[in-house]
Amino acid sequence: MRNDATLAAVTESAELVLPLLPPRDLAAAASACRALRAAAAAVTTRRAADAARGLEPLPIPFHNRVDSKPYAYFLYTPFSLARLPPSASSSPGAQAWGGVWTRPPVPTWPRPSLDGFPSAVCGCACEAGECGGAGCACADAETDAAGSSSEGGMGSLGECGDGCACGPSCGNRRTQCGVAVRLRVVRHLQKGWGLHAAEALDRGQFVCEYAGEFLTTEEARRRQRIYDELASAGKLAPALIIIREHLPSGKACLRVNIDATKVGNVARFINHSCDGGNLHPVLARSSGSLLPRLCFFAARDIVEREELTFSYGDARVRPKGLPCFCGSSGCCGVLPSEET
Repeated sequence: MRNDATLAAVTESAELVLPLLPPRDLAAAASACRALRAAAAAVTTRRAADAARGLEPLPIPFHNRVDSKPYAYFLYTPFSLARLPPSASSSPGAQAWGGVWTRPPVPTWPRPSLDGFPSAVCGCACEAGECGGAGCACADAETDAAGSSSEGGMGSLGECGDGCACGPSCGNRRTQCGVAVRLRVVRHLQKGWGLHAAEALDRGQFVCEYAGEFLTTEEARRRQRIYDELASAGKLAPALIIIREHLPSGKACLRVNIDATKVGNVARFINHSCDGGNLHPVLARSSGSLLPRLCFFAARDIVEREELTFSYGDARVRPKGLPCFCGSSGCCGVLPSEET
């Protein structure tokens, strides 16, 4: 009877503590006793079943037939955040993942504010169902619903924001309610993890936002130096992306740095393709927000199980970068990477 009570106590404690542990600590706990080994295996199974921790409308499972890694560990956020404090950046803290509790609700409304990044209280006052139309102050008349512009390249999209009279069901908030298409994270022999469609996607369909930490240029440069050293040694797969909007003259007019290496969403797994890929990157601006968000739409019809890719940029900027394994007919052999 005493052994049964002890086992029950260990199992109950494990269900509370183990989901908070990173993989190395989880493995260490599993070696302590049979009960903890079983509990840790259950946590691992649940983690592999949903990279999004229940924070997206649909689960996003891992799928690996290449090696023994059941999942990739990182902290999940459905939306981009202001840079974490220096102490948290080196050790971002714990996020429960793989517990036995009921699936939590989908992303809350309104979207969380970005501490340190002010937003203006302004927006449209459209009647229900009229947002995004010709009379909506938030819509961009020069772009279509997927943010495609006649000039090609990175698109732009205007959406309603916090100051608007409409709510989360507004049709002009297509990128603000999380990942609503079925995706899965697949392990590749050479590329590592990649994001795949788990259902057919139509051209122009919203796929996901690139969520992570918004960084200053100074912090982005500092982190990139560290990431480059670790990546060249095969110890890290960084997910720091730098977005530049250019004027017709070619001069940069806006720079946005988003780092999903430690804190991000499933977009961190989207690999590069030298042929431009099947995703169309779009800068989405919510009315009143200071910073745009990088969002991805299907650039063409995408079949189920197809890998989702886009172009990281011009590989000629740093010809001695990491090797590219995109497999496209025009592959440059080197991943794009630029001096930050």
